[in-house]
Amino acid sequence: MQEYWESYVKPIEGHKAMVSFNAGVADSAPDMEYMYVGFLKLKLKTPTHDGLVGEEESHDVGFVEDRLEMEALRYRIGKYIGRIITNSEVNFIYYLKQDLDWKDVVATTMSFFEEYSFEFGSRVDMEWEVYQKLLFPNVREWQIIVNHNVCVRLEAQGDDLNIPRAIEHKMYFKTLEDRVEFIKLIEAQGFVVQKELELESTLVKYGLIFYRKDKPFYYEIDEITMMLIDLGESCDAQYDGWESSLVKS
Repeated sequence: MQEYWESYVKPIEGHKAMVSFNAGVADSAPDMEYMYVGFLKLKLKTPTHDGLVGEEESHDVGFVEDRLEMEALRYRIGKYIGRIITNSEVNFIYYLKQDLDWKDVVATTMSFFEEYSFEFGSRVDMEWEVYQKLLFPNVREWQIIVNHNVCVRLEAQGDDLNIPRAIEHKMYFKTLEDRVEFIKLIEAQGFVVQKELELESTLVKYGLIFYRKDKPFYYEIDEITMMLIDLGESCDAQYDGWESSLVKS
């Protein structure tokens, strides 16, 4: 399994949740070598007002996380696949080759943190439903992850994200009629068509590059891309991201 982690925020059962997951295994899931899912649920002692981890307690959570991974490696039973922080609890999630030793991994780990209350368990998950339905983001959540990664890269190069500039977007369509309808929708929102594409793909045959002058700042670009995904879905289209030139103040 590859190690490539991403994080994002979403609601779970009415509570704000911070989800971290190993995105590097997405292409290989489900992995039949790891047929069980195991969890350790840690009760936070001093959560924030919205049920997440505060700055002071984050160090303790990190120590538990490191010790759990150390014991899992020592027992050679599984792979750390994700973490969910929500409703004043931290859930560490592993996929396991077998779950007979999971209770010993947890017991050894928590023997170092007796001040914490916890629960644990495991079950068969051959389809990797916990990973694919709970940890892995949907289309909109994944786009927000991508947005913020691009923003971080731009800022690292000295970009002032609050300066408006032409931001280029791409969309792909199955039919010409869908593209025509989508163009009407985005032009009503002030976007300008830059280029129409003809593709040889059997899945999507038509593409569109379009732009509008906007700020690529984190939450503003999130709002723009969510709107474009909604408009695209109304035309059975697939959004394919955005690009921005580097603009320094």
